[in-house]
Amino acid sequence: MTTHTSRMLILGSGPAGLSAAIYGARAGMKPVLVQGIQPGGQLMTTTDVENYPGFADVIQGPWLMEQMQKQAEHVGTRLMYDTIVEVDLTRRPFRLIGDGGDVYEGEVLVIATGAQAKWLGLDSEDALKGKGVSACATCDGFFYRGKKVAVIGGGNTAVEEALYLTNHSPDVTLIHRRDTLRAEKILQERLFANERITVIWNKEVRGFVDGGGMAGLVALDLEDTVTGEHSRLDVDGGFVAIGHHPATELFRGHLELDSDHYIKVETGTTRTSVPGVFACGDVMDKVYRQAVTAAGTGCMAALDAERFLAEVDFESAHTAVAAE
Repeated sequence: MTTHTSRMLILGSGPAGLSAAIYGARAGMKPVLVQGIQPGGQLMTTTDVENYPGFADVIQGPWLMEQMQKQAEHVGTRLMYDTIVEVDLTRRPFRLIGDGGDVYEGEVLVIATGAQAKWLGLDSEDALKGKGVSACATCDGFFYRGKKVAVIGGGNTAVEEALYLTNHSPDVTLIHRRDTLRAEKILQERLFANERITVIWNKEVRGFVDGGGMAGLVALDLEDTVTGEHSRLDVDGGFVAIGHHPATELFRGHLELDSDHYIKVETGTTRTSVPGVFACGDVMDKVYRQAVTAAGTGCMAALDAERFLAEVDFESAHTAVAAE
């Protein structure tokens, strides 16, 4: 068993965690970043990235994360390949334990464990991810300009995705397995008032139809939840919008979470309910969920952490002088 110590400990290696590492390293905090179960975060499973500032041409998600990782290492971040299984946030330095027994201690902790989109769990869905099937309209809607798309779900996320897609598509279908939506009333009113959106009730997606070759998704196989009857809906894109899972299981009982299990932070900051612990990226953001906003909150977390340590150092020095 090895103990790794640092002024700044970061958990998670997506855009949020790596941005926090870059800023933390440049501030002299010598960060240790534990990469977790999915190094690079959700962008490692994203092909074309067209909305990250600074790149005129389409770039690949894995390439972007590789560049951010190299930058973090270049400025002095230590990257550790481990999966944390236990945390102790009751005292500083905070203590995390990896599945192999290694211990990680940090005077401040930045949590950037992200969130994962919920999927339907169909084999055809998995086979067509990135080939017509997506879980992020804001990320991928641009690729369906003038095409027919469908959104699957009935909550706020699904309605917001459908409304957003009307910016690109003249033909948006919302598919819901029940006969009423769970979304907020104001969102429903906007949905029903939009002439570009059609709602199909009492239908479940049972399969995503592959057109073969380079075609990708060409249709959805639907089953009526009342009659069991099957039907086909021809589409160019299918957006699964049934929610997200924030990766906060480790922190339940240790930090204050909201009703959807996202980490609560003070408004306008990344400060959590435990002083010295900061959260950034999709683990605390259920509204925007973009690589660029995750990176921005990663920067915020590093700056918040630096200020926290500066205050702690000042108070310690002041106490020591007063005791002499």
